[in-house]
Amino acid sequence: MRLSTFILFLGLALPSRAQDSLIAYVDPFIGTGGHGHTFPGATVPFGMVQLSPDNGRNGWDWCSGYHYSDSLIAGFSHTHLSGTGIGDWLDISVMPLTAPLDDTTKSIKIRFSHDNEQASPGYYQVTLDNGIKVALTATERTGFHRYTYPQGVKPVIRFDLAFRQNWDNPTETHVSVLNDSTLIGYRYSTGWAKVQRVYFAARTSKAFIKTVLSDGQSASDMIDMTETYDEGQGVSAQLLFENTADNTVELKVALSMTSYQKALEELNQAGGRTFDDVHTSAEDQWEKELQKIKINSTDTALKRIFYTALYHTAISPTLYSDADGEYKNAKDDTHTMPAGANRYTLFSLWDTFRALNPLFTLTQPEKYTDMLNSMLTFHDENGLLPVWDLSTWETNTMTGYHAIPVLADALLKDWPGVDAERAYQAMLKSAHQDIRGVPDYIQYGYLPQDKAGGSVTVTLEYAFDDWCIAQVAKKLGKTADYATFMNRSKSYAQLFDKETGFMRAKKSDGQFVEPFDPFWSEHDLDKSQYIEGNAWQHSFFVPHDVQGLAGLYGGNAGLSKKLDELFAAPSEMHGENVSPDASGFIGQYAHGNEPSHHIAYMYSYIGEAWKTQERVRQVVDSMYHDGPDGYAGNEDAGQMSAWAVWSIAGLYPANPASGEYVFGSPLADETTFELPNGKQFVIRTVNGSSKNSYIQSITLNGKPYENTYLRHQELLSGGELVFKMGPKPSKRYGRKPETWPTSG
Repeated sequence: MRLSTFILFLGLALPSRAQDSLIAYVDPFIGTGGHGHTFPGATVPFGMVQLSPDNGRNGWDWCSGYHYSDSLIAGFSHTHLSGTGIGDWLDISVMPLTAPLDDTTKSIKIRFSHDNEQASPGYYQVTLDNGIKVALTATERTGFHRYTYPQGVKPVIRFDLAFRQNWDNPTETHVSVLNDSTLIGYRYSTGWAKVQRVYFAARTSKAFIKTVLSDGQSASDMIDMTETYDEGQGVSAQLLFENTADNTVELKVALSMTSYQKALEELNQAGGRTFDDVHTSAEDQWEKELQKIKINSTDTALKRIFYTALYHTAISPTLYSDADGEYKNAKDDTHTMPAGANRYTLFSLWDTFRALNPLFTLTQPEKYTDMLNSMLTFHDENGLLPVWDLSTWETNTMTGYHAIPVLADALLKDWPGVDAERAYQAMLKSAHQDIRGVPDYIQYGYLPQDKAGGSVTVTLEYAFDDWCIAQVAKKLGKTADYATFMNRSKSYAQLFDKETGFMRAKKSDGQFVEPFDPFWSEHDLDKSQYIEGNAWQHSFFVPHDVQGLAGLYGGNAGLSKKLDELFAAPSEMHGENVSPDASGFIGQYAHGNEPSHHIAYMYSYIGEAWKTQERVRQVVDSMYHDGPDGYAGNEDAGQMSAWAVWSIAGLYPANPASGEYVFGSPLADETTFELPNGKQFVIRTVNGSSKNSYIQSITLNGKPYENTYLRHQELLSGGELVFKMGPKPSKRYGRKPETWPTSG
């Protein structure tokens, strides 16, 4: 569907909304093409339910279940991952049919056209080629379906608990039919998360007259509606209805990660809520979410990019506990969060610690405490802070122990409701764990390549995480710990090779690994030296000590020269198993993957803020678009979008635990942050345009402002930051060291 058609649809669908309604600028199809891996379906902010179509096709670009290049739909399932690089979930798949399947074990795919497909925040609609019109919306824990069948067709709804794509496989499934409109069940599966349990309760708006149940192994006979059940690795249930005048059947499917009794309670809570009521409520929730950061611009495409990005920052992590705070974790232990609190899962921390989590300290005052405490609860239940928590299972995916910068950022900003000592002790556990190469990192002062793969990336990331621990130790008055972890934070220097100007892998004997090719990439973790990239992208990951890194290059001029070379190098990678995650190239800068995300902002740490402005503007203009292929790589659970939100506004947390936001090149005419304390912070440009990308001067609350960054507390105080822009670099602005962001 063309974007013009999409916007026209939204205008027709929202006649009662004010002209400044922001959800009209959100296109959930952005990121569903290319390698974005997002989904277009219905959800509410951070909801347990993500009700979205699945194409039924395996492959990397179907990690979210759906890819814009496809023309088939296999079902509409209730859980989806947004923008990740591994496919999982897709639980409780439902599909409307025009006739019951004779072979109940058969998978089915129905053709559709994007011309007959629409999506907006909290809503998805498609008319399948068989004539069935599907509309979907959601609450936090319940998916709402509306199926309108062609006249003369007797409606059928199929629940297929055997449905799977990519990594996921069902291990045990169950369905019980309670009466002529209600069924309950569960789906246990294994995949990226080895243990997953999803319970459901479903109710139809009209009574079904027959059911067809299958254990997934053989076809079953059609039976009259009585109290029945079936179980197996891939249970399916077909519900058969009489046709009626409007031939519309509505369906509610409530989820719980605890039990089907809790799912049934959630279903009963939905009570008499209609599809239209829920749709309106979902829109209202999204409108409230988008109103937290507003931009003014005459560029409609920029507005679509910005508000869709802001939308994507509020999808994960996802709700995991029931309405009463109860949940069952991957160990099959049932727990209850403190009164009024929720448990969350889906923490893609290798990605989100960089920009999404710092953004939450401005946009999520109601939910962020529960998210942070969910990580601490994970620690209490598993012994370590999460690395990549999915369904409360530690997938151990990616490197570093990046719950630490997330918690450190919150503690250093005095975030309420988080026990600082509890969090600090959890940080120490991660920093002294006996797995993930930590003992060797401590022993050698770096991780030797002959001890573990990905050694360069691991060393650099551990060094940053240790700096974060040091800052919290300093705040808490733990002087000895501060000294220890500040020393560990210098570990990056152990791997610097001044002959080549790159961070290089070393063996345990202290010798660099040979041969060396800075363009070499290896996707196999055990064989790799750099995770999802090469020496070019990873050699600059020292966000906590840019001045120390500059010293290794002989000074600021040396680091500037190397950064220039990065953006000018050939956009190629060498090797037989190159990582597909490194994408979105400008030279060897790879915006499609997170290790590059802070690099353009590094110039401001060495007195060349104008180069930051130039490169940031280039990245936004070339790497974000308002079409299905609008992201340069995996959207990664909100990180790719958070980078755009920050950078379009004109600032970015280059060191995500420093509480400092480095200035880039604002693209909006005006950006307004509605702050958690009720104040507003407005960023405004004078003479801003596509050509005027360079900052000439700045005022803060009417007074000249020389710094190249803004402190978190300055932003929270409210006020107005004005950038005067021009077509040529102002090389005087940001030259003085006292105006640079903190380093070291």
